[in-house]
Amino acid sequence: MLPESPDLIQLLKKHWGYSSFRPRQREIVEAILAGRDAAVVMPTGGGKSLCYQLPALARGGTAIVVSPLIALMQDQAANLREIGISAAFVNSALDLSTAREVQRRAIQGEYSLIYISPERAVREDTLAWISRLPLSFFAIDEAHCISEWGHEFRPDYRQLRILRERFPDIPIAAFTASATRQVRHDILAQLSLQDPAKFVMSFHRSNLRYLVRQYTKEEVQPILLGAMEAYGEGNVIIYASTVKRVEETASWLSEKGVPAVPYHGQMQNAQREENQELWMSGEKRVLVGTLAFGLGINKPNVRAVIHLALPKSLEQYYQEAGRAGRDGDPADCVLLWRRQDAGLLVHFIQEIQDASERERAWRRYKTIRQFAEGDACRHRQICLHFGETPKWERCGACDVCGVGLDWLNPEAKASPAPAEPVEIVRRSHAPFVGAIDEQLRAALKQWRLEVARAQSVPAYVILHDATLDALCRRRPRSAAELLEVPGIGERKAERFGARILELLNS
Repeated sequence: MLPESPDLIQLLKKHWGYSSFRPRQREIVEAILAGRDAAVVMPTGGGKSLCYQLPALARGGTAIVVSPLIALMQDQAANLREIGISAAFVNSALDLSTAREVQRRAIQGEYSLIYISPERAVREDTLAWISRLPLSFFAIDEAHCISEWGHEFRPDYRQLRILRERFPDIPIAAFTASATRQVRHDILAQLSLQDPAKFVMSFHRSNLRYLVRQYTKEEVQPILLGAMEAYGEGNVIIYASTVKRVEETASWLSEKGVPAVPYHGQMQNAQREENQELWMSGEKRVLVGTLAFGLGINKPNVRAVIHLALPKSLEQYYQEAGRAGRDGDPADCVLLWRRQDAGLLVHFIQEIQDASERERAWRRYKTIRQFAEGDACRHRQICLHFGETPKWERCGACDVCGVGLDWLNPEAKASPAPAEPVEIVRRSHAPFVGAIDEQLRAALKQWRLEVARAQSVPAYVILHDATLDALCRRRPRSAAELLEVPGIGERKAERFGARILELLNS
């Protein structure tokens, strides 16, 4: 018999500082609290992590979260500790004595959540240690990695079925942001989920605009300069296909006075983390990255994601482009591609030795080419690809449906008018925040940066940008009013309230 769960809204308010759930969050939390297996497909920005963090707290015991990225584990554990929830991680970044201390404290039931990499989760020594914990449930993040049909298949994930074999009575909740119907079926089968509660959210992100344009080598610099001007106040991610292009693009933008940093897998860890933090904190507003960048990145106010090459699949594009507009405000997802880039993808596919994997890669390639070159509504194409059939034919939020961006066509003034009317968007994306005192906002951001550096955590772990904006709008004058600001729970009010109120009053 499960213990009766405490009031969920009360916990949500106390720790996370929110008074209501996002769509479907409560149902997912309640399914996990009821001890059911669950399969959750929730697009980026939907509030996925809360769906396993809150039931871990409410259910008692220890939840094991399997997550593929070391940096993400560390950030999430730090974020939870910051809001008064005991959490830890076990991965290759820990030295032996620290790992043993975490394991010792875990056996005593000191943690609500423990993050573990898939490689470590399936090791015999880890399984033996886990068996001594007061287990509540397993959460598998980025669950699409378990499927050979997925765009990011990882063999280590395939072995996670051992969790069901060794712990048949412990519920498993699988989470992903991008899984086709075939991948969803594979996740259920591979993890042996028993009569799971299934939640598949809509793949339609209505605040995003999708635009695709083929370009030549000569056009890329004028286009990017136009973009930097258009998003003068916003944060931007630029994806490039190779380390060389990342370095060249970031260097060129910096020479042009744009605060940009590179990010790729060949950098030293310390440099990569520093660059990511410079971007997360807003000191550098443009990040140029390879595909090594992005999984689990939790920055709500990205106003544009620009690809400089075709991704290898539509799932990959949807996931990367979906890092734009997580705050719900309008944002642009622009796919720029050249035929040479498509040729490079073909070359890589031909190099694949396994025949069935090569066939899957060809299918993914044909789908992304069709997305880029076809004349069907982009939002609709994405929904259909993931097995969702919208009732509408046109979205009004993509280039096929008549949306344009003036910076995408630097030569547009000299060219004849288009055959059909096109809504050209000439919007500086700065004013989304409403009437905000920029000086106050800057002071709060500077304070947040200093606190984050002192604690060696990303700035968003202290407070999200949306919370800073809410502070500027509401100007709370007391501790009680501070607790009414979304994103400020009791622990944050206790730790930072006095300083925040001081800044607001000054």
